[in-house]
Amino acid sequence: MTTGAPTPTYPARPRRSRMRTFLPLGLAAWLVLEIWLLTVVAGAASGFAVFLLLVAGFVLGSVVIKRAGRRAFQNLNEALQRGGAPSSSGSSGNGLMMLGGLLLMIPGLISDAVGLLLLVPPVQKAIGWYAERTFDRKLREAVPGTLGDAFQQARMQRPDGKVVQGEVIVRDEPGDDTPHEPRPPLTR
Repeated sequence: MTTGAPTPTYPARPRRSRMRTFLPLGLAAWLVLEIWLLTVVAGAASGFAVFLLLVAGFVLGSVVIKRAGRRAFQNLNEALQRGGAPSSSGSSGNGLMMLGGLLLMIPGLISDAVGLLLLVPPVQKAIGWYAERTFDRKLREAVPGTLGDAFQQARMQRPDGKVVQGEVIVRDEPGDDTPHEPRPPLTR
């Protein structure tokens, strides 16, 4: 039976990205693999040996995080005393060292192996180079009006370090024959 009222139309739900689809499955598979590997090692050695491995990983991870944090804070302190921005050469591996320490602190042998791998300087440089290249490529591909566009606008600076905010308006009208006078530069 119809009442004559139009049936409501709901907009189609946006499609889920692959990351949102496969990330929970990947995390679940990783957890199952970690637990399975811990039980295999406990069966081969002993439960006490696995416990010592997990405690050693936690202690080593906390030491690594503390060291990387101190180094980052010291780099920031020196930069503030100089009156400039922190140099990227001194802090290039601090974030990856902290991530490696965090992975060492998470119980599991696979996360420990990946955490130890992140502590190797050539691996840090390769991952840092790849991440920077990917970030720059994503900024270049950004559509105007998105968050990437805001990052691109924030990077436009004058040589003296001042950021100039503004818009460019071009008027090319057919009847506009008035001569345009040069305008003085905007300075403070």
